[in-house]
Amino acid sequence: MEQNPLPENGSYYTSQKQLEEAAAIIKLDPAAYEILRRPLRELHITIPVKMDNGSTKIFDGFRVQHNDARGPNKGGIRFHPEETIDTVRALASWMTWKTAVMNIPLGGGKGGVICNPKTMSTAELERLSRAYIRQLGSFLGPEKDIPAPDVYTSPKIMGWMADEYSIMHGYNSFGVITGKPLALGGSAGRSDATARGGIYCVREAAGRLGMNLVGARTAIQGYGNVGSYAHKLAVELLGMKVIAVSDSSGSIYNPDGFIYESLMAHKIMTGAVKGFPGSAAISDKELLELDVAVLFPAALDSVITEANAADIRAKIIAELANGPTTPGADSILYNKGVYIIPDLLCNAGGVTVSYFEMVQNSYGYYWEEEEVHHRLEQKMKTAFLAMQQSSHAYKVHNRLAAYIVAVKRVAEAMKLRGWC
Repeated sequence: MEQNPLPENGSYYTSQKQLEEAAAIIKLDPAAYEILRRPLRELHITIPVKMDNGSTKIFDGFRVQHNDARGPNKGGIRFHPEETIDTVRALASWMTWKTAVMNIPLGGGKGGVICNPKTMSTAELERLSRAYIRQLGSFLGPEKDIPAPDVYTSPKIMGWMADEYSIMHGYNSFGVITGKPLALGGSAGRSDATARGGIYCVREAAGRLGMNLVGARTAIQGYGNVGSYAHKLAVELLGMKVIAVSDSSGSIYNPDGFIYESLMAHKIMTGAVKGFPGSAAISDKELLELDVAVLFPAALDSVITEANAADIRAKIIAELANGPTTPGADSILYNKGVYIIPDLLCNAGGVTVSYFEMVQNSYGYYWEEEEVHHRLEQKMKTAFLAMQQSSHAYKVHNRLAAYIVAVKRVAEAMKLRGWC
């Protein structure tokens, strides 16, 4: 399959370069590499939706299944006005690596619809959500591909999608979707799972670096669901002080730190962190370059690049976003001694608790929240250790080490199945 040139600052280019580097180090079989560098399947769909004003609007959607050698595909659905198929391809491949590095029996998938949910009514969003599932009905299923929430989607939207799939098949099949409301088979502990997994990783990293995090300063780039929970848990579990946060409205700073409850109340009331009393406005560039113990990139991809990596002063970068650091920036940061907890591991708490939700759905018995937290912590610790051992064995930085763990596991499954 002929490959078109990819923009070097794009997420798909980044994902391809990361795989290429890991494959070279472990001398991956050429056939296995050719399978892994592209999706096994992808579907492009046209979605007509009746709008509230009586008109019909046509939306473009995608679902990409990167690799299911280790189990059914798993990955979120994004509603975003700038969604692209290359972004979805990259995210699907990252899900393959995340599930492998966490050693859970799933593959990688991702979906998206080009739309602006902020301009749509609840009724329009429901019609779009149900139409998306109708178009993908034969492509999905608990044994095939299990979606979940992602950018601008929510448990409510997952509930509509699970219901539509169940209607299509004539029986309740709540296991087709994770991230559902609790009343529809969702898992306790899912809402903060991505952030919580990242916080567990930060604690492990600090222990290895001999850092005391109590009172240490942190900045959070992206104050959505994941970033806001990172604020809450960084304070509750690590005793840290959050001195800067940002969202699409801008970045704010207070050297004395922000109180989570007050800042969230302001965000809920105004829809933005901008203008929070007692804060100073700073640029996004300034936030990324603050002198902090931990920087949490928790927004979109490619925010730390070769252009700004030399100015990053954080001791630890905990990647709660997907692909926030470009390959060129990785080398600069590694040579500076910055400790990166890569996205493959750092934000894998979400897919891990989604896997827990699948397990609970399958046998109809649901765990208490404390049990979910305990199981997640154990999985994060085990995966962190595997990454560290790979880093030492191959003398590479953490991202490459995590890739090596993941690629070796997927390649082994493919070989045992006779794919290569």
